[in-house]
Amino acid sequence: MLAKGQQKGERSLILRQLTRQLGELPKATQARINTLSLEQLENLGEALLEFEAIADLETWFRVLE
Repeated sequence: MLAKGQQKGERSLILRQLTRQLGELPKATQARINTLSLEQLENLGEALLEFEAIADLETWFRVLE
């Protein structure tokens, strides 16, 4: 239960940071972020510090696949 709450909080923070840094995110991108595990969210939280455009986020997703 605690892990679910942590994952939800992490997801919310990541979405806010990405929106602030890159602008409004497409709904499909938001949905994709909602499917990430806690570990993936933590990795994204570190990676987003270097993102300059939505294309950087899309590249990050491609590396996951």
